[in-house]
Amino acid sequence: MRALRPIQRALQGFVAVTVAFTAVLLAGCSPPRSDHPVIGAKNFTEQVVLGELIAQEIEAKAHLEVERRFYLAGSYICQQALISGRIDGYPEYTGTALTAILKQPVDRDPDAVLATVKRLYQQKYNITVGPPLGFENTFAMILRGDDARRLHVSTLSEAARYAPQWKLGVGYEFQQRPDGLPGLSKAYGLTFDGSPRTMDLGLLYRALQARQVDIIAGNSTDGPIRAMGLVALKDDKHYFPPYQAVPLFSDAALKRWPQINDALAALAGKISAEDMQDMNEAVDGEHRDPAVVVREFRQKRGL
Repeated sequence: MRALRPIQRALQGFVAVTVAFTAVLLAGCSPPRSDHPVIGAKNFTEQVVLGELIAQEIEAKAHLEVERRFYLAGSYICQQALISGRIDGYPEYTGTALTAILKQPVDRDPDAVLATVKRLYQQKYNITVGPPLGFENTFAMILRGDDARRLHVSTLSEAARYAPQWKLGVGYEFQQRPDGLPGLSKAYGLTFDGSPRTMDLGLLYRALQARQVDIIAGNSTDGPIRAMGLVALKDDKHYFPPYQAVPLFSDAALKRWPQINDALAALAGKISAEDMQDMNEAVDGEHRDPAVVVREFRQKRGL
């Protein structure tokens, strides 16, 4: 037994060191206490553009250094990062916030959705929903421009009479989700030529341009809409939920840096769907640096 005691003492010492080391690691995993605002964004182009826009506006109006933490996957990851203090703000969409984060039923009144989102974010998470940036990014049914002009079609109701002659292209998600194709077809009485062609979102516009399909389900701020001269049909029955782009900020951040509110006020209503399409296309289609694209937009708007 005496021979084992040195080994036991050595093991006890090893355990003590391991526990101490683990404590250090855990401390290192706690939310960073940055001395400047941290802006997040999800992992797609439009989010990076909006995150960069908010960051640049804070730097210009609030005279604060801003750290960027972009490509944070989806809404859930961004939400967790925000409430844990790892980021101070990020851009979101009201419809996504209502259904995906707050788990509320779908509401198609933009003002009511915005009011609900503001109230519940404040009550549940001490998060302030800033003023809308001026545009929505919602689902959109998209035609080639020459077809829309030839048939004098600008709304989904007008398109319903021609839809049986058209081949439809959709993304995987749109074909399945409750606010996607099944409900849309029912709301407008839409039928198409054969089963929908399902493909990755990035291929939809190529298929439309190549006339492999005649109408696609895209997003209202996709860059190719303007770049290719396409037409997004008006949702005249307001089937799709509202997806207004809004900045979300923790109350703690706004209390610490109240001048951020000036930057958010300056951005309110400044971005149209066409502006967003142009910036998305500049980054995706022309492979330009988002920071440069945003800087040019801000100069153009006098921000």
